[in-house]
Amino acid sequence: MSQLFTSLQIGRTTVRNRLVMAPMTRSRSDDEGVPSDLVAHYYGQRASAGLIITEGVFPTSMGKGYVRTPGIETSAQVAAWQGVVEAVHAKGGRIFMQLMHCGRISHPSLISGETPVAPSAIKPAGQAWTPIGQVDYVTPRALSLVEIAEVTRSYALAARRAIDAGFDGVELHAASGYLPEQFLSSNTNQRQDLYGGSVQNRSRFILEVLDAMVEEVGAGRVGIKIAPEMNFNDINDAAPVDTYTYLVDQLRGFDLAYLHVAQFRPGIDYHSLLRPHFNGPYLAGGGLDKRRAETLLAERLADAAVFGGAFLANPDLPERLRLGAALNTPDKSTFYSEGAKGYVDYPYLNETIDA
Repeated sequence: MSQLFTSLQIGRTTVRNRLVMAPMTRSRSDDEGVPSDLVAHYYGQRASAGLIITEGVFPTSMGKGYVRTPGIETSAQVAAWQGVVEAVHAKGGRIFMQLMHCGRISHPSLISGETPVAPSAIKPAGQAWTPIGQVDYVTPRALSLVEIAEVTRSYALAARRAIDAGFDGVELHAASGYLPEQFLSSNTNQRQDLYGGSVQNRSRFILEVLDAMVEEVGAGRVGIKIAPEMNFNDINDAAPVDTYTYLVDQLRGFDLAYLHVAQFRPGIDYHSLLRPHFNGPYLAGGGLDKRRAETLLAERLADAAVFGGAFLANPDLPERLRLGAALNTPDKSTFYSEGAKGYVDYPYLNETIDA
């Protein structure tokens, strides 16, 4: 039997297979950041994954970066997520919440007229997705030391709310050009204090946030995602190999549930580079197919394989991969739209599964 279909211990959670559903923004929440009823249906459909990692969820309202994305700050948001967890657990699935503070990748129209925050006041190239359409990003304001401590605490409180809602764990989103990676990367962090300059200082925010989350909910319930040289949202680092090797070395002391690495850089195999530096479950993602996933597991470069678009379009992906069946094709036009189309209407191999 393929290793993809064997169980794995991830922190405090035993997963029934090594197929992980990637975090993917789907924009099916209301303007208050409350997931719609469709969200529970969507994740429940995909509960045959060994582990589901939710779309990015803002830990505090200042972390919202896109229209119709969800939060975990208010009682209404927490209640809606409880329904999601129940839908997944009812089918034997396991689910972690990804915590995503977008930092400078936001717009005042999304955060009650406030100016987005960042490690440094550097305007990103590109445009924000807002209730009135796409508009240019603004120049963010640099966080003070007091505010950095407050943001760090907001992650811990969000982790607690997620666990209280029933989630099996939480993932810190430290990729895609959002706030943690803004602190980590040399082009977005030009601070002159203990959070800027050297790689040790630029890593400090991520490590302090992880420490706060672990202190609040326990190491076995906390994972982290990184994506070296993805260069999304106008972010890059002058020495990424050195930066990420240092960061992953520091993670060894946390006893985290997992390290999730998305590989996008042609020419540099970050899985081969980083896997030996981490002493826990390693989740590998980035454009995988079944063959590549099985190779990573066989070569011990990963303990589990993360699939994105394939899970989006195939609620029964583990069964399709097990049988070698054809896969549905994702409809990109509905990735971030409202409603059921392109969200909960992808067909199963056996339609009676979702009767």
